Amino acid sequence: MIPVRGFDGAVVAVLGLGRSGLSAARALREGGARVVVWDDTVAARERAEAEGFEARRLDRVESFDDVACLVTSPGIPHLYPQPNAVIAAALQAGVPVDNDIGLFFRSLGEGWASFDQPPKVVAVTGSNGKSTTSALIHHVLHSAGRDSQLAGNIGRGVLDIDPPEDGGVVVLELSSYQTDLARSLTPDVAVFTNFSADHLDRHAGLGGYFAAKRRLFAEGGPDRAVIGVDEVEGQYLAGQLSEGRADDRVIRVSSSVKLTGPGWYVYARKGFLSEWRKGRQVGSIDLREITGLPGAHNHQNACAAYAACRSLGLGPREIEAGMRSFAGLPHRSQRVGERDGVVFINDSKATNVDSALKALQAFPKVRWVCGGLMKEGGLAPLIPGLSHVVKAYVIGREPESFALQLPDVDAEICGDMATAVARATADAEPGEVVLLAPAAASFDQYDNFEKRGAHFIDCVEAELAKS
Repeated sequence: MIPVRGFDGAVVAVLGLGRSGLSAARALREGGARVVVWDDTVAARERAEAEGFEARRLDRVESFDDVACLVTSPGIPHLYPQPNAVIAAALQAGVPVDNDIGLFFRSLGEGWASFDQPPKVVAVTGSNGKSTTSALIHHVLHSAGRDSQLAGNIGRGVLDIDPPEDGGVVVLELSSYQTDLARSLTPDVAVFTNFSADHLDRHAGLGGYFAAKRRLFAEGGPDRAVIGVDEVEGQYLAGQLSEGRADDRVIRVSSSVKLTGPGWYVYARKGFLSEWRKGRQVGSIDLREITGLPGAHNHQNACAAYAACRSLGLGPREIEAGMRSFAGLPHRSQRVGERDGVVFINDSKATNVDSALKALQAFPKVRWVCGGLMKEGGLAPLIPGLSHVVKAYVIGREPESFALQLPDVDAEICGDMATAVARATADAEPGEVVLLAPAAASFDQYDNFEKRGAHFIDCVEAELAKS
């Protein structure tokens, strides 16, 4: 546990008692704060009270008369589309609002001056690929013998980790919900994977969403910034952070173009990763046979992870060895079976059109299981990948409206996952891939994308067991 410093004897309120909320409450108490908590769910309050926390209604301004700070869970809106009632009361009362990420950075450096090699924090954000990039960095560091912990939006709650050891590394995956509110953001290495439209209602549009991502780089000034520059937002961010083309505090990353110039670059083309610095190549990796990183989108993740690990002092061959033993993450280009030359891939995490497009483009012939709760903006950005689709099998509560947005695609309305997998399996021919890449949220039929992916796996296994 990372005890939260700076609130000894003060009252701190915690809103939302899921994983991050309870973790924050425990860490605050460990640091000497008096913690009061609230969650609209009775069972969540009862769990907290069983651990000795005081539950207090917090939806009135006077509720905050003795409160020094409100700590909120990332899923609770603090500004758009409108603030949660508790957060609105705190703001009216003039009480600072923070989250567990802000508390982490506020508290982590306590006593680090005594280390021979102070620990480092790598923070990863972006629209897609955050989880894979974060997990890959952690895996490569671990494979190279470096002490590493993975936390944030993946793995453990950030305040649940152990205090890092001398020379240790903490790798954090951070969503826009987390970076938008954290009052302290001071990573040593910050990574921006890519950018595409997502969570627009939460951030009041594309500009607000980008501003939330940008805070990771603007608030704390990382020693090294790894920036994906395949979109104009990344190019803009890299330009803001660098003093000139040769400024190697910024490492530019691409999975689509060759990067040239006097700076520090890592890019992937035709399956080969190349590192260039000061105008000469200093490292390369053949990514084509690394089974845990299939497709151009994963090559982008590999480039970002490679750059982060290089900035931490690892050599190219150490990084390559770690990548080759990386198995990938569940629900992200996860290979779940094969029969008669047909491969089954679970990419349930492809909840937006950009991530689904990249999944489609990773395979030449796709039997595509898609559909669900469509996000704002529609499916038009998928058009460049539809030439890879042999046939679509549409699930969700409104599959007809989803299918209507797929021009010139042979689409079968299936409705449920079992029907879609059964029909795709029956139709698939050798050399094709049955791919779940929904391009939509799961909430119309599943609690989360993990449960959707797990159901896909169950349905695939049931079909394969028939042979």
